[in-house]
Amino acid sequence: MNTIAYVEENEDNRLLVSAILGDRFHVREYASGPQALAAFRREKPDLVLLDISMPEMDGTEVLQRMREDPELADIPALALTAHAMAGDREKYLSRGFDGYITKPIVDEEELISEIERNLR
Repeated sequence: MNTIAYVEENEDNRLLVSAILGDRFHVREYASGPQALAAFRREKPDLVLLDISMPEMDGTEVLQRMREDPELADIPALALTAHAMAGDREKYLSRGFDGYITKPIVDEEELISEIERNLR
């Protein structure tokens, strides 16, 4: 079973995503970017879901640090964000994210399909 790391400061959002994905994947939850990066170095996930707007370290900075670390650089990372204005998808993909999913999660199958596509 593939391991998905979800980095999100909001506990309710973490619980929702874990409930959606829990039957198909092993989900590890992290409340902050620094906490997640430290854990990734100990146990590398197969894919990372990153909230964009987090205090302390936002999802874009977490991604940048992952890409700079040879041990973490190849992990697929998806932006999971409430940023859903025109051009946001392209903006985050150009910053190095492998995929982009908007919150709130309305289409559970879209989330699962995007994860499975990036695990291949």
